[in-house]
Amino acid sequence: MELDDAYANGAYIEGAAHYPERWAASAEDFRNALRDRARLDLPYGEGARCTFDLFLPEAAPKGVFIFVHGGYWMKFDKSTWSHLAVGALAQGWAVAMPSYDLCPQVRIADITRQIAQAVTVIAEQTEGPIALAGHSAGGHLVARMVDKAVLPATVAARIRTVVPISPLSDLRPLLQTSMNDAFKMDIAAATAESPVETTDRYDAKVTVWVGGAERPAFLDQAIWLVEAWDADHVIALDKHHFNVIEPLADPDSDLVAVITG
Repeated sequence: MELDDAYANGAYIEGAAHYPERWAASAEDFRNALRDRARLDLPYGEGARCTFDLFLPEAAPKGVFIFVHGGYWMKFDKSTWSHLAVGALAQGWAVAMPSYDLCPQVRIADITRQIAQAVTVIAEQTEGPIALAGHSAGGHLVARMVDKAVLPATVAARIRTVVPISPLSDLRPLLQTSMNDAFKMDIAAATAESPVETTDRYDAKVTVWVGGAERPAFLDQAIWLVEAWDADHVIALDKHHFNVIEPLADPDSDLVAVITG
């Protein structure tokens, strides 16, 4: 398809095939080390994938950071990313990571509703402010949470900051990729699920974060959201689509400061 190459990340990242196994190993090591403060596979809805993991800091949490994973709505689950909780945990925040159903078994709009349900349940089980961040397709999903038609106002009132990391903010270009065989979107569905088209939004601070070494399509997707929402914009120099999320594991990183500050 016309835009397949534009949205292909792995083909342009050295050693791309080894990242998932490293992520999974680091995540498992983290969960084993934090066993006493990890609450795993908590349900937020029906279905085997409608669960979340909750990691607790040593003291009473200052708030809860919810991280939503990427994978083009077709890959991965929460268990691959547990180690990315390190930074926010060290800053005193609880960290929740939900899984969700994947395309083509469901549509992207269904996943948006699942994440809204996850955020609502996590809010019920925690206290204090909520920070949201998501990577790639997860960046799309957390951006959807500021749409007033998606989350209840009582939950949204607790959301202090939203950080879409290398997000997909306009889904219409994906109609010109072979991935749409799995998404099964038409122009109406793609428009409805595009954060750039969301005008009736909750008032949360939004910072769009993107790697400076990303594919041009992702740099474009980031700036489109920045311009549509008049959001803050951070370009992480020398970071590509796979390592742009690594600073989440660093308590002293600028990315963690934006999320928990």
